[in-house]
Amino acid sequence: MEATVAGHKTLLLSQSYEPIKVISWQRAITLLFLGKVEVIEEYSDAVRSVTFIIKVPSVVRLLRAFRRHHKPVKFSRVNIYARDGYSCQYCCQKLGVDELTYDHVVPRSQGGRTEWTNIVTACHDCNRKKGGRTPRQAGMALRVIPVQPDWVPAVTIRVSLRSVPDAWRDYLYWTGELTDD
Repeated sequence: MEATVAGHKTLLLSQSYEPIKVISWQRAITLLFLGKVEVIEEYSDAVRSVTFIIKVPSVVRLLRAFRRHHKPVKFSRVNIYARDGYSCQYCCQKLGVDELTYDHVVPRSQGGRTEWTNIVTACHDCNRKKGGRTPRQAGMALRVIPVQPDWVPAVTIRVSLRSVPDAWRDYLYWTGELTDD
């Protein structure tokens, strides 16, 4: 199969037309041939083989709902930030990822472990102010007790207004985040 396309991405929608994620156009074509998606929108570019020509999918929709096997949510910085709503758990300020860090509620120097129930999102100022102390020792209030989530944190698809294909705009309007970058 010869590709006459470069750099195209495909928006994957749920059965109910909600954006799930951005995938490669190659993955979209694979899902199409496996009968798992339908093509909603296409680019004008095409992929050619000896026996057929197919337009590159811009937006595809899953035909069946899929069940995720219940697995524990992966412990990661991104999932901690999502669990805590991208907000400092001390001053409640909502910040961007580059302005956040994570904090050990019970510092490691006092036996605290790096796990869901001992890590919270903090801004740099509050993290510095708390230092190697517990919130009580630092005279700071923790807004929410950290827990291990049993849900997958919500994913926001962030795309630039300059680079988002026109075909995606109707599907990103409610759940995506368009930026002027």
